[in-house]
Amino acid sequence: MPEPYTLPTQPEDMAASLVERFNSGNVNAMMIHYEPGAVFVTRDGHPLTDPTQIAAELERDLKHGLPLTATNRHVFVAGDIAQIVLDWTIDGTSTDGTHIHLQGSASDILHRGADGHWRYIIDNALGTATRQTT
Repeated sequence: MPEPYTLPTQPEDMAASLVERFNSGNVNAMMIHYEPGAVFVTRDGHPLTDPTQIAAELERDLKHGLPLTATNRHVFVAGDIAQIVLDWTIDGTSTDGTHIHLQGSASDILHRGADGHWRYIIDNALGTATRQTT
């Protein structure tokens, strides 16, 4: 069966691809965005490289059943590497009835693979925010 979502061929299209996949609620659809060995920075600032741990972090936000919105603020490209800064929000009433409001400004690094698609090599959803330890 063909992949129902496409990967971005331009770094500025990562935000739309991210929103589409996140809003599907499918963590496997989200994981396609990551190159092998990619770094996912947790909310408290810890880097993860294990795909199982990254999927668990993504699942934590997906479980709320709320939509993600994201818009590009900046996109900088140097050859096959890009930095994207995007503003994102998850807001609404969760599946368990609690109000959820999450937001941030991501500072992410992308790499264009040999297939021409852009994927995360560093996913830092909270950008330069001061981390709160949990």
